Amino acid sequence: MHFRPLHDRVVIEPQDREEKTAGGIIVPDTAQEKPMRGKVLVTGPGARDEDGALLPMELKKGDNVLYGKFSGTEVKIDDTEVVIMRESDVMGILG
Repeated sequence: MHFRPLHDRVVIEPQDREEKTAGGIIVPDTAQEKPMRGKVLVTGPGARDEDGALLPMELKKGDNVLYGKFSGTEVKIDDTEVVIMRESDVMGILG
C-alpha cells in the first residue's frame, strides 16, 4: 500500500461479510449490511494535544477491530477497498 494517513487516522480493510445466515439462507449483496469488523493496515503517527506534544496511536498494524456502521470514508487504494477513519471512531480491538 502506498498511502500514509495523517494525524490519528487509520486505514482498515473490512472483513468479508457472511453470505449465508445461520439457517443456510444465502443473502444477496444488496441485502447485506456493511461490515463493522476489519483489520488495521496502516496508522498515522498520532494526534497532537494543545501543547503540540504527539499523542501516540493505540492501534497498530494487524489489529482486528470493531468500528461504527457508518464510520469513516470508503476508498479504493491499489485495487483494495478500505475504510479510512479517525482512531476515535474505532470501538475496540478484538482479542
